[in-house]
Amino acid sequence: MESSPFRFSWTYRVEIHDDSAFVCQRIRLSGVVQGVGFRPLVWRIAKELKLTGWVRNDAKGLEIEACGPANDIDLLIRRLHEDSPPLARIDAITSRPTDSVSVADDFFILDSRGGRAATMIGQDTAICRDCLSDVFDPSGRRWRYAFSNCAHCGPRYTICRGLPYDRERTSLKPFGMCKKCLAEYTRADDRRLHAEGNCCPKCGPQLSLVDAKGKIIAEDPIAGAYKLLLDGRIVAIKGHGGFHLACDARNPAAVALLRKRKHGSSKPFPVMFAGTASATSYVQFSVGEPGLLNLPERPIILLKKRAACDAAMPDVAPDLHWLGVMLPFSPIHYLLFHEAAGRPSGIAWLDEAQDFALVMSGGNPDEEPPAIDNEEARERLAGLADAFLEHDREIVVRCDDSIARSGPGGLQLIRRGRGYTPRAVKLAHSGPSILAVGGPVRNSICVVRGHEAFLSQHIGELTNPASCAFFDSTIAHLLKMLEISPAVVAHDLHRDTHATRFAETMAAQRGIPALAVQHHHAHVASVLAEHHVKEPVFALALDGGELGTDGTIWGGELLRVQGAHFDRLGHLTPLDVVGDERNSHTSWRLASSVLHALGRTDEIARRFGAHSDAPALAQDLANGRKSARGTSLGWLTKAAAALLGVNEVAVYSSQASLLLEGLAERHGETSPLAGGWAIKDGNLDLTPCLAAIADQKDAAFGAALLYATIAEGLVEWLCSVAPEGSPVAAGGSSLQNQVLARQVRSRLAEHGFHLLEARRVPPNDGGLALGQAWIAQQYLQN
Repeated sequence: MESSPFRFSWTYRVEIHDDSAFVCQRIRLSGVVQGVGFRPLVWRIAKELKLTGWVRNDAKGLEIEACGPANDIDLLIRRLHEDSPPLARIDAITSRPTDSVSVADDFFILDSRGGRAATMIGQDTAICRDCLSDVFDPSGRRWRYAFSNCAHCGPRYTICRGLPYDRERTSLKPFGMCKKCLAEYTRADDRRLHAEGNCCPKCGPQLSLVDAKGKIIAEDPIAGAYKLLLDGRIVAIKGHGGFHLACDARNPAAVALLRKRKHGSSKPFPVMFAGTASATSYVQFSVGEPGLLNLPERPIILLKKRAACDAAMPDVAPDLHWLGVMLPFSPIHYLLFHEAAGRPSGIAWLDEAQDFALVMSGGNPDEEPPAIDNEEARERLAGLADAFLEHDREIVVRCDDSIARSGPGGLQLIRRGRGYTPRAVKLAHSGPSILAVGGPVRNSICVVRGHEAFLSQHIGELTNPASCAFFDSTIAHLLKMLEISPAVVAHDLHRDTHATRFAETMAAQRGIPALAVQHHHAHVASVLAEHHVKEPVFALALDGGELGTDGTIWGGELLRVQGAHFDRLGHLTPLDVVGDERNSHTSWRLASSVLHALGRTDEIARRFGAHSDAPALAQDLANGRKSARGTSLGWLTKAAAALLGVNEVAVYSSQASLLLEGLAERHGETSPLAGGWAIKDGNLDLTPCLAAIADQKDAAFGAALLYATIAEGLVEWLCSVAPEGSPVAAGGSSLQNQVLARQVRSRLAEHGFHLLEARRVPPNDGGLALGQAWIAQQYLQN
């Protein structure tokens, strides 16, 4: 198991017994070693040690030829490992003797060399403090320039077209460097040495503020955009991986307008603050959470609200306990906060509380991917945005924001996107190339090359042509970047999805196997892949429900998983539902099914009389009609939300769960309901708990009681089959519920079990493709 969630390295070198001997070594670095400042580092160390030779990027990573005393070569190799740039990830350093010496009088950085790719470009990161200092230096040539970056910061994946990583393969290609930028690019002591995105106001991309037809609104785009935001307008802002729809978070009318334009959506909006000091009045920070906000990847972090948050921003995250908080990552964002602060010099103001805050909603109509092209944004966001703060640097790869929260040991990802894509998950074993296409919702795809699994950015719901086209293009781009042809395509068991149809078509065209993987097996496998576990494990798979091998809906499963095989040891008591696929999973309808199962069918029309079809639904249940049967834990929590009067019709998929989670968190922990569950024939029956919930008047207590009882029931269920001390894996969207996950984790520990859970990969369907790929790898190895 790795000691760090994100960084792996090991070294190997050919032993040189005579340390004073003059030798020439060919050294290779693999991993994330391009676009992170590694060539300048090698050059500086080699010059310091008075070595001769060269360094260059190639398709396999970084190649070095170094000549000099053996002990200095040894020191070079050791320092490459110890002093690697902050954004780099070294997977291996290898060294071998060479008789060929290309350059014998100095040490040089050579032009890149192509070939079959065996490396990968790094992820996008936020602008560093050194570059920010340049942007906010009134005497400097990058004063208020929106595209300042260096070898240690800025976009990488979203501007890169291919490898090796050189300017000509990025969207900076049209912008030739001026003399001063070229001097920085070639100067040994400059942090912009070989920074492929280097530019300045004279030679680089430019901002513009335009209306829906592309007509210039203001000569100073930042000042003009800030004025519009203060006036309550909505501005589409082009960032690294796409547009955001932004408005003044402190202006309720502006937030309400944005919600209205996004078709009345009640989804929570993330809020961008200038820094952690600016967020302190609105959210509570636990230990380590300020550091998560300041990570160079800049994910959105879910943080507990203070009471002042809803008072100051009443419609930003209505009725929820958490606020999604993010800090600026692009100079464009920082410049808007800088304008609000009165254009101070230096960066000290960022450590002080600033009043200005921005709602940063996705720049897309609901369920579609974010817009990335200027003309595309004006077309797709017409009627949503009043103005567009855009620029002429092309976004090559669409990449939405990442979302995370604090978990045991640090960051726990909920959505994997900008900042974490295309960072690989290392697998325990190498094998043939694999493509896994994920599922129909929260889709992401996975490509395995050797012992690395590359997860794509969040793609989303494959329910509209734009998302399906994004899915297709993401697969094409990753396969091109990694230069692989898959030996197998893995997909979900559900056949009637765009992802499955794509997989089966590709497999047929290429004459390779298409492997159908059961959804909940894949959830567990994703956790096992991350933790390098190949031994058999007992596992919980808990989610909103997907197709099982028996044709029913699963989602509350006790499994025993061994590689490409699994056994279903038990499940939650099935619930019968009535209705079509679109409405049968509505909270009040699921609650009606629970009432019927409890013998309380006569309560349905009275409790849910606001819905005109409630009497007919009650009659259908009484007559034994059903459209589906499922064991989903997500169904039960939705039903509980309706029984408690919290949510009868969810506007977005996770709304009921988020509302219950927040209520339970506010109430605090409570003891599980005595007799609130039963284990019958290896299955877990939670209907006694739901019967008590149906009569509970205090919604917060009811939510806390629900999760405490579910957690205790799950642990007793596991104890009935798993030897004490066994590792237990748990996956599925229900595990992103912090209250439930925390209680399951704690109760398992009391019984001597060690819980394996998702950390670098989302526990929800965003991690499904990794599990599919891992199972396909086990399948091929057998």
